[in-house]
Amino acid sequence: MTSLGLHGLACKKSKGRFSRHGEANDVIVRALRSAGIPSIKEPSGCSRADGKRPDGLTLVPWTRGRPLVWDFTCTDTYAPSYVATTSVQRGAAAEGASEAKRRKYSFLEGSYLFAPIAVETSGVWAKEALKFLQEVGRRIADVTGEKRSTSFLLQRLSLTIQRGNAASVLGTLPPGKGLEEVYLL
Repeated sequence: MTSLGLHGLACKKSKGRFSRHGEANDVIVRALRSAGIPSIKEPSGCSRADGKRPDGLTLVPWTRGRPLVWDFTCTDTYAPSYVATTSVQRGAAAEGASEAKRRKYSFLEGSYLFAPIAVETSGVWAKEALKFLQEVGRRIADVTGEKRSTSFLLQRLSLTIQRGNAASVLGTLPPGKGLEEVYLL
């Protein structure tokens, strides 16, 4: 834990990272289903050679007759490796993560459409992720008639990220210590 408490946002041992990732994918699957698009999480058959697979798959074509595969990631805006770029350009870490996901799943290009869903812990979305979520929101609005669907979806995901951030920071606290003991409140 650093004096600012930011280490938990990027720590690979933090318990909150996994809950944030799982909850975000749950929100995306529910949103797609609300739009009338059946989807599954962690589809088999789309695996890489190392056994890792994308976070989700639509069971019907998204566009151009191909189903959509997505992979969610939340990068730490304040990580020392990103501060030089995120302090100059808003969303630099999310855009970099989006490109890394696209490279990671490039083998899917022939059979699927791929949507990297990258966001920073500060809440800044990669452009491609925001475009995808706006399309999902538009499709929900078409099905339900609720014009604020995109706004509701983005709010729900933003809350999920903030809850995950809190769980990540709290997940790095030493066992048995409260915040007042760590920060001397």
